[in-house]
Amino acid sequence: MTLHILALETSSSQCGVALLTQADGRLQLHSLNHDGTGEHAERLLPMADDLLAKAGVFRSDLSAVAFGQGPGGFTGLRVACGVAQGIAFALGIPVLPISSLQAVAARNFDPAAALCPISVVLQDARMGEVYLAVYQADGDAASGWRELQEPILLNAADVGPWLELSRPAWQAKNSEVLPVRLVGDALTAFPALAQLQVEQPDVQLGRPLRPDAETIARLALIAWHTVGGVEPEFAAPLYVRDKVAYTTLERQEGKGGNPKAAQHLAAIRPMAAGDLEQVAAIEQSVQSFPWTRGNFADGLEAGYGAWVAEQGSRIAGFCMAMFAPDVAHLLVIAVSPSSQKTGIGAALIRRCEREAVARGLPAVVLEVRPSNAGALEFYRHHGYEQIAVRKDYYPAGYGRREDACVMQKRLNEA
Repeated sequence: MTLHILALETSSSQCGVALLTQADGRLQLHSLNHDGTGEHAERLLPMADDLLAKAGVFRSDLSAVAFGQGPGGFTGLRVACGVAQGIAFALGIPVLPISSLQAVAARNFDPAAALCPISVVLQDARMGEVYLAVYQADGDAASGWRELQEPILLNAADVGPWLELSRPAWQAKNSEVLPVRLVGDALTAFPALAQLQVEQPDVQLGRPLRPDAETIARLALIAWHTVGGVEPEFAAPLYVRDKVAYTTLERQEGKGGNPKAAQHLAAIRPMAAGDLEQVAAIEQSVQSFPWTRGNFADGLEAGYGAWVAEQGSRIAGFCMAMFAPDVAHLLVIAVSPSSQKTGIGAALIRRCEREAVARGLPAVVLEVRPSNAGALEFYRHHGYEQIAVRKDYYPAGYGRREDACVMQKRLNEA
């Protein structure tokens, strides 16, 4: 059986058409590309006809039509989707929508590399924003890729904090720490992103790649053999930005971007007296024997190190530590139930560790209830080891007491 897949990619200024042919176990790939903003609608179909003619393939020979579904430029996405739907309707063949950001990750993939990095794809979304998605090569996944973060929209200035919060969750799925490589044309549009390789360990700068029709075609071939295509009427562009344009007043009020991204992003800053009500409320929601607002106020008064993770106008988590002359003592750390397992706890504990290192302290110690299995696993995952037991340390209700596991992390070994 001979398979012909026509692929269209117009999510950026590049207009691309590719024809992939699979026959007798061999692949042939032909393509045409043109770079020009605002010319996709007039060029795409003539380029497709020209490519088919050069390859000696009739439209009626096509098995499927694929398109880069975005995210990307609104007009370009509609052009590729509309042409793909028209061809598929006319010929009675399926459509294969392919993520344009996944195509960038696939272009970045080096099968000869000993350790394949996690690909953070950053495409220029204009207006100071980027489209972002995260992929990891995975031979067990149907597409050959595991999506660690679906496409979202972020302010370019927020990429660093977002990465810091999100990376621990990706790394937790792997037996070894993998490097993180930034790729995509946002690296050219926003040169300040290069600073992230200095600020965060294991972050690498890749190439300012854009999706191309050839890669869309290769991913479409995998999709054809695994998940199959969709009926033309169900094909749709992937719009991440909810509104095309915001007025100056709206942007001054903080509007713009994608609400989906806000739930993942939090800024770590020092705790202030005005935060104590929210901090105490979070503590009440996660602890059976919580600290009181007065306990937190006393800690601030005593000069303890204290930080909060802020998401928009709300506090999502906090930590407080005492820095003794010989060791740092993590006194309390908590994350709101609605924000758990998003990397906020990891960001808070790393902040505490960095503050300890800045003070020349060799280790961080803490206590945790043996019955708190989730917390024990969290600390172990972040390099803490049990070094002692404190008998009857915690109240346990009905006049009983519970031991405390004393855990430590040596910072000079971390």
